[in-house]
Amino acid sequence: MTEHIEPRQIETDDLMKVWSVTEFCARHYIDAEEQAMLLKLFGPFATACELLHNARRAQRFR
Repeated sequence: MTEHIEPRQIETDDLMKVWSVTEFCARHYIDAEEQAMLLKLFGPFATACELLHNARRAQRFR
């Protein structure tokens, strides 16, 4: 079943939230090397969308 969604119904506020890069890395278990790359790329602050699309995390197996 499909459903039509109007573009104005989609909330993008969460993706546009500005995060501290160091806090984002701590919450998402990103290592120091990757954190340094993100800090070099964006500086101390970036939007959640930018961070999520540019961060690489190590695989976490059970």
